[in-house]
Amino acid sequence: MDHIPEPLGSFDRTTIGGDVSIPRMISGLWQLAGGHDKKVDVDAAARAIEGLVDLGLDCFDMADHYGDAELVVGRFGAVSSRNMVAFTKWCPPETGNKSFEAAEQAIDLALQRMGQKQITLMQYHIWDYSDDTYWHNFAHLRAMQRQGKIKHIGVTNVDAAHLELLINTGFEIATNQVSCSVLDQRLVRGRLASVCEKYKVGVLAYGTLLGGFLGEKWLGRPEPEDINSLNWSLRKYLRFIRAAGGWEPFQGVLRALSEIAQGHGVSIAAVATRYVLDIPAVNAVIVGCRLTAESSKYATKNLEAFSFTLSADEYALIRKAQQALLDIPGDCGDEYRRRPYLTAAGDLSHHIKYSRDDKLSGAIAEGRRIEYSTGSPWEPIAGYCRAVRTGNHIYVSGTTANNPVKMSIPALGGSSARSQAVAILDIISQALKALGGTLSDVVRTRVIVRNETDCEEVSRAHGWVFQCEGIRPSNMLFVADLVGAEYLVEIEAEARLGFSDVLRLSSGLNS
Repeated sequence: MDHIPEPLGSFDRTTIGGDVSIPRMISGLWQLAGGHDKKVDVDAAARAIEGLVDLGLDCFDMADHYGDAELVVGRFGAVSSRNMVAFTKWCPPETGNKSFEAAEQAIDLALQRMGQKQITLMQYHIWDYSDDTYWHNFAHLRAMQRQGKIKHIGVTNVDAAHLELLINTGFEIATNQVSCSVLDQRLVRGRLASVCEKYKVGVLAYGTLLGGFLGEKWLGRPEPEDINSLNWSLRKYLRFIRAAGGWEPFQGVLRALSEIAQGHGVSIAAVATRYVLDIPAVNAVIVGCRLTAESSKYATKNLEAFSFTLSADEYALIRKAQQALLDIPGDCGDEYRRRPYLTAAGDLSHHIKYSRDDKLSGAIAEGRRIEYSTGSPWEPIAGYCRAVRTGNHIYVSGTTANNPVKMSIPALGGSSARSQAVAILDIISQALKALGGTLSDVVRTRVIVRNETDCEEVSRAHGWVFQCEGIRPSNMLFVADLVGAEYLVEIEAEARLGFSDVLRLSSGLNS
């Protein structure tokens, strides 16, 4: 990072959504969800908020699954006249319930628990991009935004391609909450930071302190032997450390931060926080807070991050230590969607419950022809289905970015061919999953592009999707007219199951 900021004042604030002022350090209440303290005293936690507000830390981030966090905020509002800003999240299991009633019930519950008439920022988490439930829920959130129940809509853990897809489909996204630290550089290594800056989406960075690993306590200490003896945050971020190359490279970064910290007379945590705050796309960092009698003391220490700036030599020292690290795989949010799952449990068992389709398994075992339909009115008229499975082969029909929600923009991705291609491959992924396959089973794609000028952008979208899957299917891309002026891309795919190991050979030619 070569950007060196101007010296700061005593405290730093920013704006999200164009009109909501917040401190650049937000108190994150995920520790109230469990895995840290066995029981939360709601009244005591509400009193702890007062001390943080006194320090200027008047913004708090929570979620529907953060235990009593929303109730704590509601209690504070009931007993205090002090102003504070509360963000929350809706992270519904994508069970196929796409109704407005279900969405409204979730938002009304959050409003009730928080004791508020309007949610300043409602952040949505997408578990599976191939499940179109989220498109319906975003439409519902926008409807409630127009009703006045929600001021701004944000997202959590959304990668660059799908953030662009949402925006190009017509949704206004105020913020994207993602992991970012001196160790996890996916935000700036990939496209996400530039996409956020382009569309004025504020980045709310969490994981800045790796759950507490970026502190003096762990400097020179051996790696914890029993991951299950740690609290949930430390379990999660030990997996990040291992994915980034392991304990020794991490200790090298910690030593560099310690050297800088000693020079400024601040903590290692302050240097790690300052580093992330200096990333231009980052609006604010989210620091975990248990809301105890000690919270103000810890917060005062955290505010050291605003007392100094990093020099060019100090950035160079950090970069040198980072050279020993491995890149965290994928884009921001991939830790929740693909292996290796960098969660507290090492999988999604704390978040999603999977169900087995015995009917599908039985039909496959019997060698039956299996047809998957989406419910499109054209399927019976034209006599086709979205995909067919025979044996270990799956054939997916030509697919366009048809919007499953009635909106002014009829195609997902709007006028962006690149975003349409991303949406199409999500739809193809959904069809493959319905028949027992995945995108990693694809052996051939055929891509039709309306405009030749879009070929490169569509190719980049196609390349990114299959790079994430670790394969390169055979491919044909050609330019032709398409039915429906709104559609810029059409893709069909063939998959063959049972060939997970890839041997990649090369002719050595530059063709």
